[in-house]
Amino acid sequence: MIFGGFTPVVTMEAASSDSQGDFIWYELLTTDADAAQAFYGKILPWTFADSGQADMDYRIVRAPEHDVAGLMAITPDMAEHGAQPVWLSYLAVDDVDQAVTAITEKGGTVQMPAMDVPMVGRIAMVADPQGAPLYVMKPVSGGKSMAFAYDRPRVGHAAWNELHTADQLGAWAFYGDLFGWVHDGDLDMGPMGQYQFIRRGGMIGAMMKADPAMGPPRWNTYFRVADIDAAKTAVVAAGGQVVQGPDEIPGGDFSMNCIDPQGAAFGLVGGRSS
Repeated sequence: MIFGGFTPVVTMEAASSDSQGDFIWYELLTTDADAAQAFYGKILPWTFADSGQADMDYRIVRAPEHDVAGLMAITPDMAEHGAQPVWLSYLAVDDVDQAVTAITEKGGTVQMPAMDVPMVGRIAMVADPQGAPLYVMKPVSGGKSMAFAYDRPRVGHAAWNELHTADQLGAWAFYGDLFGWVHDGDLDMGPMGQYQFIRRGGMIGAMMKADPAMGPPRWNTYFRVADIDAAKTAVVAAGGQVVQGPDEIPGGDFSMNCIDPQGAAFGLVGGRSS
């Protein structure tokens, strides 16, 4: 959706390292990695590179300035356990095992136990108490991820993080306690309820009531494009669906919600050239 308060109005000083609660990576699970790569390469200024992991086809998504995401095919074992095409978010934590314990104590569930990825870090896949899946991660590197462009608009990077949840109050208790996120204002969307902004230093996203017609609770990631109208044309031409927008948002940008040909939902945001 993206309503109000989205566009950064000042350039923030870049932090030198990630800290607990930062969005640090995004990952597309898909039924057809080659088709997904071809699709997104027509929509966003992304290039793709093999991660070099011998035991899996994991591709690194590169925007013009930084690496922003990973792409991998759903394995037969994952499919047997119900995996569907989806974009997933990674949150930084100081200690993955402690975070998993805290998540389960607060009503979350473990989807994939904590594991070490050589030269990458320790990760676990979890779901919040309302069922929205995500990863928690402690990277090997002590640097700062720029996958989410928190400091200034960056084309090809994630620009907004939107939680569709069945219980906003419960989600605030969960994420606020674990990650220090602050509820910073609401926008009344009438029958759709309140669009509630998330601040962590700067504004990083929002929570809204999940629409059952759009699937179960999830995180919706918006990626920045240079021209929203060109992006809409490209999505449709490449076999995707535009389900909402483009809609104007404060600051002069436009947001749009889409579904890729394999069924993964994602968002786009950008300006209009004319």
